[in-house]
Amino acid sequence: MRVGISIGDSLSALHGVIGILLALRHRDQNGGKGQMIDVALYESVFNMMESLLPEYSVFGTIRQPAGSSLPGIAPSNAYRCADGKYALIAGNGDSIFRRLMELIGRRDLAEDSALAQNDGRVKQVEQIDAAIAEWAQRQPLNDVLAALNEARIPAGKIYDVADIASDPHYRARDMILEAQLPDGTPVQVPGIVPKLSDTPGTVNSKAPTLGQHTDAVLDRIGIDPATRESWRSRGII
Repeated sequence: MRVGISIGDSLSALHGVIGILLALRHRDQNGGKGQMIDVALYESVFNMMESLLPEYSVFGTIRQPAGSSLPGIAPSNAYRCADGKYALIAGNGDSIFRRLMELIGRRDLAEDSALAQNDGRVKQVEQIDAAIAEWAQRQPLNDVLAALNEARIPAGKIYDVADIASDPHYRARDMILEAQLPDGTPVQVPGIVPKLSDTPGTVNSKAPTLGQHTDAVLDRIGIDPATRESWRSRGII
């Protein structure tokens, strides 16, 4: 199953806010003149692609789907553990790589001069990933992370929503709020970001049901009741 999110919509909204702040700053510094802010969905996503275009223009490289790995930085990937959870392991520093290989019992890879630096490891990343994956799948996530932490290797777990919902840090930061649906059903919703020191923000109303505010909106723009009923009878609203 694939799950999608509307990342383009969210990124465009954030870029729009950045544009508003820039325009307000410019207005305050340059005589009060406003300006048009133009944000496109595809441009907002493109702006987050980091070195995608420079890699193509200089090397002719066309990036392909890479899953959880970081192309050109090895090893750095998500590895499935015995309990089905995933550990994200970043063993891509030269000394870190040696410690990681020693930890997983692959001293042969730790001492391989061809793997001493990143460019050599990138060429053999499949072999390295396979070795790490074989080690990780023999034990549960917590044991994997404990061993990596002891060996001073950057690592963390990949959260699923159950991990998020039970995480004390999320709750301490008010990122999980208790709310209710219109019928009284309790529901948890994400908290407010960013958090301002003086005006942190609150959730003041429940999400409306479909069409709940239609009449109020149409009243505000001057659409009379007879017209609204005509629209309803024709399925327009």
